[in-house]
Amino acid sequence: MKRAHAVHFLPVLTDKWIGIKASLTMKENIYSSGEKLEKFSPSFPIQAYRLLNAYHFKMKIVIKDENLEPFFEEVFESDSYGSFQLKIPLNELKIDTNRKVHIIEAYEVGKINGLEMLLGTYLPLDLKGPKKYIICDFDKTLVDTKYSTPEEIYYSLTSPIDTFPTLTESIELFKKFFDQGFHPFILSASPHFYENAIRDWLYANNIYTAGIFLKDYRRVFSFLDSDLSPKDLKVQGIYKLGHLLDIIYLTGVPEEMVLMGDNFESDPIIYLTFYELFYGNKEPRQIWKTLKDSESFKLNHKQNSLVLNKIFELSDAVKRSGIKPKIHIYIRKRANEKNLSLPANHDLPVHAVTLYETSIKHPPKLKSKKEAQVPTK
Repeated sequence: MKRAHAVHFLPVLTDKWIGIKASLTMKENIYSSGEKLEKFSPSFPIQAYRLLNAYHFKMKIVIKDENLEPFFEEVFESDSYGSFQLKIPLNELKIDTNRKVHIIEAYEVGKINGLEMLLGTYLPLDLKGPKKYIICDFDKTLVDTKYSTPEEIYYSLTSPIDTFPTLTESIELFKKFFDQGFHPFILSASPHFYENAIRDWLYANNIYTAGIFLKDYRRVFSFLDSDLSPKDLKVQGIYKLGHLLDIIYLTGVPEEMVLMGDNFESDPIIYLTFYELFYGNKEPRQIWKTLKDSESFKLNHKQNSLVLNKIFELSDAVKRSGIKPKIHIYIRKRANEKNLSLPANHDLPVHAVTLYETSIKHPPKLKSKKEAQVPTK
């Protein structure tokens, strides 16, 4: 029997609101009460291929205090892909000084009339007070993944991520900031059904609270939506900049921020554009005019308006917050280059970027069954 299932549910608590980023799908309830659970092992992306299906949901959010007494209940509707991006102002919760947000319960209430299906109980990430974020690309920044040939794509879909080489200095740099209290967010151009595989890799590396932002391939092939299109399978600009703006919308403007990426594709122009939104002298429309002609973006008509609106939203949020965050940008080198991969005649603030080298650590080679046999006397 299929039931509603939370693919991910990211609740954050700030000084002024509760932000929730969630995605639901329909999934078979594979375990019965008397069934023996299998041993845990790293998952691989193809196991989640059913997430290519899209559904519409209604989700009830219940917020409870430390005595587990509810003081907020409301039903929200998803988009046509089962995704939610919510922002609940704390002044609407009518919280007095003796009641604090403790847990959030989520129920699916739209599939079967009169039935509330529990999706989960969640502790929100407490991002009140001074905030510090580390926002890191995943592919070719933390893990040396490859998707160039059909063979590489097939291997990626059918293998756990820990079978790919890791980038040692990148992981050490990421963990240094993580240990200093920077809250992690992971960006990846991988399809949205890679989430479980990426989270397994993060858990194996002792990173437990990261928000993961992936590319929803259902939107790429939709005839009704054009916020992503087939050309965005290769072009990452619109997707990554959009998620950077979404993180600020969800969590608020931080006091300090680290951006990590690689020099292979579009990370330098995306991060430096993001930097310009905080520290540049350009108006949002000037930044948009530069982006729309860039090879890293190639915006269609709907994307033009979406990006422009998001840039204005962030510009307004920065002005309202009164915060100018310290921003550190780290870009991993492809080889021994000394320059960033940027468009010609750019005027971006390259002084804000630190280029760094990293070594590649290959996973141990698995022995074949024949090699693994122990000879007997």
